[in-house]
Amino acid sequence: MAKPEDRRDIAAAGSDARDRHVYRVQGFTCAGCAGTFEKKVRELPGVTEAQVNFGAAKITVYGSVSLMELEKAGEFENLKLYPEHQRVEEQPKEPFWRNKAVLTVIASGLLLAAGVIALWLQAWEESMLSIMLFAASIITGGYSLFIKGFSNLARLRFDMNTLMTIAVIGAAIIGEWSEGAIVVLLFAVSEALESYSMNKARQSIRSLMDIAPREATIERDGRQISIPVEDIRVGDRMVVKPGQKIAMDGVILSGESGINQAAITGESIPAWKRDGDEVFAGTINGEGLLMIEVTRTSVDTTLAKIIHLVEEAQAERAPSQAFVDRFARYYTPFIMLVALGVAVLPPLIGGADWSHWVYEGLAVLVVGCPCALVISTPIAIVTAIGSAAKRGVLIKGGVYLEEAGRIKAVVFDKTGTLTRGVPVVTDLVPVGEAPVQTALGRAAAVEKGSTHPLAAAIVRKAEESGAVSPQAESFKSMTGLGAQAAVEGSLYQVGSPKLFAELLADSRQYGGLTEQIERLQAEGKTVMAAGTDSRIELLIAVADELRAASRQTIAALKQAGVMHTAVLTGDNRLAAEAVAAEVGVSEYRAELLPQHKVEAVKELKEKHGRVAMVGDGVNDAPALASADVGIAMGGAGSDAALETADIVLMADDLEKLPFTIRLSRRALGVIKQNIAFSLAIKAAALALLAPGLLTLWIAILADMGATLAVTLNSMRLLRVRSEGQDSQQ
Repeated sequence: MAKPEDRRDIAAAGSDARDRHVYRVQGFTCAGCAGTFEKKVRELPGVTEAQVNFGAAKITVYGSVSLMELEKAGEFENLKLYPEHQRVEEQPKEPFWRNKAVLTVIASGLLLAAGVIALWLQAWEESMLSIMLFAASIITGGYSLFIKGFSNLARLRFDMNTLMTIAVIGAAIIGEWSEGAIVVLLFAVSEALESYSMNKARQSIRSLMDIAPREATIERDGRQISIPVEDIRVGDRMVVKPGQKIAMDGVILSGESGINQAAITGESIPAWKRDGDEVFAGTINGEGLLMIEVTRTSVDTTLAKIIHLVEEAQAERAPSQAFVDRFARYYTPFIMLVALGVAVLPPLIGGADWSHWVYEGLAVLVVGCPCALVISTPIAIVTAIGSAAKRGVLIKGGVYLEEAGRIKAVVFDKTGTLTRGVPVVTDLVPVGEAPVQTALGRAAAVEKGSTHPLAAAIVRKAEESGAVSPQAESFKSMTGLGAQAAVEGSLYQVGSPKLFAELLADSRQYGGLTEQIERLQAEGKTVMAAGTDSRIELLIAVADELRAASRQTIAALKQAGVMHTAVLTGDNRLAAEAVAAEVGVSEYRAELLPQHKVEAVKELKEKHGRVAMVGDGVNDAPALASADVGIAMGGAGSDAALETADIVLMADDLEKLPFTIRLSRRALGVIKQNIAFSLAIKAAALALLAPGLLTLWIAILADMGATLAVTLNSMRLLRVRSEGQDSQQ
């Protein structure tokens, strides 16, 4: 499967990166208008390629073109463009009675109501007054519609604006002024609903963009100054007071505090950060005063990358959306031919009344308007991707959203995914007369000279338990066996049982410990011994600790419909078996090299269908790429994870995985429901054609109802919970 970035590179092939310009667009009202704008920009001199992202309200232009020329191309929709990274001051929200679209609908509606009253006063016989009022309603509510419709007709482009323009003008020609006015009013309401729904879906991205503050306090030349984030440089020292938002990515130089990272990772509990820890733009400092060294510019922060990737994801067409687009391309001309046939064939062949059948043909045009069908998929995708981003899950395109909804099996890397990736001491078994704390202190004294992860686990355990570590001298590492040093006048060793099997070959002590060692190893633990040349004082069992949520995650995946789970690891069989039994996965495969993991994923795909792979995004890159969906753990601050995986869990939180699967399956269901309902309601309206019950206002009401229905249905995706079960729908 081609990655989205690959497709973008292909689309822009031959274009110099310096000729790539990205602009934010204000004023889009519908997907069709966005497509028209894209075509107009492509036709501009100097433009080699243009790609509109309707979901994110952005356009990417390749070539040489001015901002004025781009805005001129968008005059038909009164579009305003701004460079991508330019800060745009938010305009105060206008009351509804000052909104242009609302005023247009109200004015058109009042004129329509006045026309109906005039018609009623004339005993439902049309008069010049009623006709003038209906005509005024049509012109007021349909002015922008007619501009677009006539422009499309001149270029032989057939979309919903073209269909509606023909239908309304036709209604006026045959004298159906009242119904023409009703059609215009309902269409204006439908357009307003579509615009509102897309703006609502985009709010998740806008909320992300508003997370980071626009200014920060920087310490320069011995004094603190407040400057815009765009002027902050890498290496600057940023001062963050308690309760303030952190404006830039950086590393803490001094201070410690609980940091609310919910905006980035979706974690509800603040993470405690101290000297040397990384912090992210958009997170909130809790109670401590922090001095932070800036490590990334404002356009390169983790938050900025998340926003960019989410916007790019919204631009990627999912398979169902691509199907709808292809369908609509042929559907609209087909509807026009059907409407023409309905209008002219009965009068020509059967001598039927021209006025009646032309009216029915116009009604068919209105029924065929593809508004609801066109919006059915993108609104669901934009809503789902935005909702996931707010909960710390980055889904990098509609195609991956749909693929995740079809997943039949999920495979996990063990170390760092199901486990924390940090070994901890699990068992201390005293041997002989030396107290456990004394023996542990001696072992820690030796291991302080080692950089091995197992040595670090022993040192941490000694510190946590308060064991006193004496001074160690003459440290020596024994590769593959352990380490030794002089402790309290004796040579002290810490290492594998194999080391002591050689040292104590003539001793009965080691033989008596064999059963205990094998028992611990059978539990998937690494066993080490500590002692002198003549005796073992302590057995130490170390294991990679399971994540607290691992077992619950596997259970939740099964509830979500994922029936097969597996662990793929390069660790030994006993460790893999112990983890698999503990978390409840269906199978495990151990002692695998990266290429073996790829082979295992391919086998599982053949056996179970679509497979998702969950790993760290770096070591498991080949397996992530070979899976239908690659899911990386802990993407916050990790460029590799953000780039390699199709879905990124921004925090090391496995509980986000079942939420992602549920959201994807719900989104896939919503998309299918939207498409089916959009087509079904049109079929139902067309069924009224045979008994002669189809009217223009029924036709537009059916179209508006479908648009409203698919919008509300898509908005249900906002109610999928990130923890526990879905809310009641």
